[in-house]
Amino acid sequence: MNSTRSILLASTVLSGVMIAAPVPHAQAAPVQLEVIAQANTPADEAKRREEKEKKGRPAAPKPPGPPVTHAPMAQSPQPPHPPRGANMEQHQRPQPPKSQPPQQTTRPAGPPMNKPRPAEVPPHEGRRNAVVPPKGAPQPPAPTAHGAPPPRGNPAVTPPARNAVVPPKGNPGMMPPPGQHNAVVTPGNPQSPAAVVHRAPPPKGNPAAVPPPTQAINKSQFIAPKGQAPSAGMNAVRAERHEVHEGNRLIIQEPSRTIVEEGGHTFIRHNEDDRFSVGARNVQVEHHGNETMTVVLRPDGVQIIDYDDDDGRLIRRIRRDRDGREIVLIDNGFAGARADTMFLDLPPPVIHMPRDRYIVDADNADEAAIYGVLVALPVERLAQRYTLDQVRYNEPLRALMPRLDLEVNFDSGSWQLTPDQVDRLSVIAGALNRAIQRDPREVFLIEGYTDAVGSDVDNLSLSDRRAESVAVALSEQFGVPPENLVTQGYGKQYLKVQTGAADRANRRVAIQRITPLVDPQAVGTR
Repeated sequence: MNSTRSILLASTVLSGVMIAAPVPHAQAAPVQLEVIAQANTPADEAKRREEKEKKGRPAAPKPPGPPVTHAPMAQSPQPPHPPRGANMEQHQRPQPPKSQPPQQTTRPAGPPMNKPRPAEVPPHEGRRNAVVPPKGAPQPPAPTAHGAPPPRGNPAVTPPARNAVVPPKGNPGMMPPPGQHNAVVTPGNPQSPAAVVHRAPPPKGNPAAVPPPTQAINKSQFIAPKGQAPSAGMNAVRAERHEVHEGNRLIIQEPSRTIVEEGGHTFIRHNEDDRFSVGARNVQVEHHGNETMTVVLRPDGVQIIDYDDDDGRLIRRIRRDRDGREIVLIDNGFAGARADTMFLDLPPPVIHMPRDRYIVDADNADEAAIYGVLVALPVERLAQRYTLDQVRYNEPLRALMPRLDLEVNFDSGSWQLTPDQVDRLSVIAGALNRAIQRDPREVFLIEGYTDAVGSDVDNLSLSDRRAESVAVALSEQFGVPPENLVTQGYGKQYLKVQTGAADRANRRVAIQRITPLVDPQAVGTR
């Protein structure tokens, strides 16, 4: 009996202690109760239940539940201030770490939680990282895919896509912007930097004048790169060609050239500064009254200065070396009003020298014969001094000087020289450099000719471009000073072999010394 009372007393004391002590963890309480239940008798357990019912069981703490209204998602950044009307306690509760999912807890028995009303569901639910604006605030426009923000203060403007290619203003189709007059586009590579020539504005009221370039030009327009076929041809020129009628003149404009038909004469014009600008360090164009001054700075520090009038005719050409010394190569200012008289009525000269010395075939001549032609005197005594345009456009005047004929093979319809054709110019380049070293004021005319096949306009343009390509090759590959060279094309005029067939002998380039014709000191000499 005493043992029974001791057990009952110990059981009562332990039960009271367990009831008064707080439960540290929800999972540990059932384990302790289970152990105690094994030690007590059924009668003691019934008595303990009665005592609990009298005192009342303490309610278990309610675990935190999910936010009811406008709760940001787990990955959403917290706003600096809670929305108006939201529960401040909800924004102060700690959020579970991003790297761990929220723990699942078992809800104890009790009254069910209140579900959020349909009107309180966040409007941006389901959108990742959405920021919910306060109630009553204006809703921002929804951005389109890859869209730029709309301009400020102009909600009616639709922003372009961020990755869209927008052409420059006023430049649809990505064409060269205004100011790139007479742009030359190489077939197969329309956006090639070497193919686009920026030019100064053309003289007002004179569509026949060719404005000078304003930047350096790549030699690949004239010489095909090694291992590549020529790419420049007449098809691209025809696409850019258009006609202008001015009184009794027909002006055919094309990239970097104009062809003029007037009074029974047809001739082509170009600007020599294009050739001087090949590989140049800098090109500057300035306008002084009725004159245009173009200064081309070569890589060796030599400056080539050309003065042109409003018609595009050369007035004066000067070479200025690195020390500032100047040499006047061509000066047409002496002619005054007579400079407009380009075509002269001259009889052909009488030739008293052997023909093989008067017209020398460069392919069959030695170095001495080639050099002899390039320093030869006129075949007749000169009565006056002539302008450069008079020399260009009067064949009897040019016939006063011996000439050098050389065959240079071009691809059909092309003016680009291939590297093997450039190598054939080495002997001629050596003779030219030797003559210029003897007299730095020497001027040589490089003439281009075609056969009789094809249209007159195409042949005239092609021959002029081929003569320019030969001059570029002589300067760029062999160091012949470009300012001592002048180029001009004559198309199928002055055929060497009188035939309408495609004769190879008529597709030629000729070189003449014209210094006595434009030099005032040569008047009266022979």
